[in-house]
Amino acid sequence: MLFQIKSYLQFLWHSKNEHAVHSPFMFSLLTKCFYDKKPKPEYSILKKYRNSLLENNNTIEVTDFGAGSKVFKSNTRAIAEIAKTAGITSKRAELLFRITNYLQPESILEIGTSLGLATSALSLGNLKAKIITLEGCPETAKNAQNQFREFSLTNINLEVTEFSNYLEDLRLSTFDFRLIYFDGNHSKKATVDYFELLLPTITNETVWIFDDIHWSPEMEEAWEIIKKHPKVTVTIDTFQWGLVFFRKEQPKEHFVIRI
Repeated sequence: MLFQIKSYLQFLWHSKNEHAVHSPFMFSLLTKCFYDKKPKPEYSILKKYRNSLLENNNTIEVTDFGAGSKVFKSNTRAIAEIAKTAGITSKRAELLFRITNYLQPESILEIGTSLGLATSALSLGNLKAKIITLEGCPETAKNAQNQFREFSLTNINLEVTEFSNYLEDLRLSTFDFRLIYFDGNHSKKATVDYFELLLPTITNETVWIFDDIHWSPEMEEAWEIIKKHPKVTVTIDTFQWGLVFFRKEQPKEHFVIRI
């Protein structure tokens, strides 16, 4: 906790808003997407999706292949508690919806479905997109799948798999994921490995979103490696997320943005 407080104070010191941004691409992204305050009808669906999980007191046995949990001490967890403490926040779900809706990616990969709170935002952001979402825990995946059916989110293909195995087996060079949301394993090695495995899929329009880039010193190290990669041009640090762009026409630049 002390580490994250220190990281957040450093973030606040360095962060800017749209008035300090001179890139037309970035200024448009911030003003028309990040800072868009207009209400959206999809927000009410996201709220209903979340509330249905918060009202579910059933327990499941969670299989955790990632870096572990800072909240849960047992693998037997109530669905409501997972949604409350481990899922994406309402504010972040709305932002993820806006990013997807603004960019309109045709194909999306999510690494780490959990109960589908983020997946629902990706789905509603572009109902025509083809979404593949990966989840390692069968019980968690089963509940997410039930949620997708209940809310008629039909553009989602959920794969129950160990992430590295799936990515290594997939013929990635034949895929063109325009948006990838990384939220499955908050360790430096896994994050960097996934980054390198998925590089063959990038296009000029690709955007990647890494969750919890300041979760630990290791995750901050992973974020620094990603920022410095020669194929990466624009990166955005929102503290919770790190966004990565590969736009060849953009000069290499790093933004620290308050939302």
